[in-house]
Amino acid sequence: MLQSEANPMKFAIYGAGAIGAFLGAKLALSGQETTLIARGPHLEAMRTAGVKVLSPDGDFTAYPKIAETTDEIGPVDVVFLTVKAHSLAEVVPTLAPILDKETIIVSAQNGIPWWYFHGTVGDWENLHLESVDPGGHIARAIDPDRIIGCIVYPSSLIVEPGVIRHTEGNRFAIGEIDGSVTERCKRLSSALINAGFKAPIRSRIRQEIWIKLLGNIAFNPLSAITRSTLADIAGHPETASVAKHIMAEAHSVASGLGISIPVTIEQRFSGAAEVGDHKTSMLQDIESGRPTELESIMGAIIELGDKLQIHMPYSQAVYACVKLLTEAMKANPS
Repeated sequence: MLQSEANPMKFAIYGAGAIGAFLGAKLALSGQETTLIARGPHLEAMRTAGVKVLSPDGDFTAYPKIAETTDEIGPVDVVFLTVKAHSLAEVVPTLAPILDKETIIVSAQNGIPWWYFHGTVGDWENLHLESVDPGGHIARAIDPDRIIGCIVYPSSLIVEPGVIRHTEGNRFAIGEIDGSVTERCKRLSSALINAGFKAPIRSRIRQEIWIKLLGNIAFNPLSAITRSTLADIAGHPETASVAKHIMAEAHSVASGLGISIPVTIEQRFSGAAEVGDHKTSMLQDIESGRPTELESIMGAIIELGDKLQIHMPYSQAVYACVKLLTEAMKANPS
């Protein structure tokens, strides 16, 4: 079903939150046939007035199609899964109406994805991580040959239903799980570039995951328990030290898996600090009373550390604190 280069591709963005709506709005504005799958007041606002994006690159309003369920759409060329990792098990059983035999599924979650070990060989061959795919339901529901990995770098938030504030970043790094550079990857990259994004094709998509994760595993949970921004954490000597220790533990896990991260801990720390007064997605989730991505960002790394027999005291302590916080909030919503 993939269209020729002269024709637009058909996109479904499953999870029209801050990132999904921003992505879908830019794709629609560039002429791609785009449908956002949303719910609640956000859905109604976008149906009524489109998606309004406030951005340092210029404000705009786009009018993608809006749907509440996949039954309203029909088969598409590309499905972007922009829901949080913990929502995937609920979403994947509903994908069938928008899939045909060639439909690409772009996995755009933070942290370690459920497909990470698909196609690997040796000790880690097709390893299942319970922290990111409890019971293996996602892996059984999605053909891994459909998957293109994606690391999301833009930062955005929902100001109010139908209104997205894009604060910084425009890169969606993509890549095939097996490292090949395929025509479908080139077509997807071209569509994203035409929409105004940077869309490099990575032959080592797992390595790219670790570049972002090296910062996320430290700054996201620390921001959640301290209610602080990246600049606050980086500028405070004690929290900066904790962050670097967590990053070092994650770096050891990556090395144990045979991953060479092409940036140093100091470089990744400085890069996060330079973002400034930004609230991480985990902090935004805590403030809104939503479930967090703690398991895919931190729990999975601790699970891998256990398998590698790597001591991770800083990660385990912060993980325990965030887990208690989220459980307490769930038990006593305010």
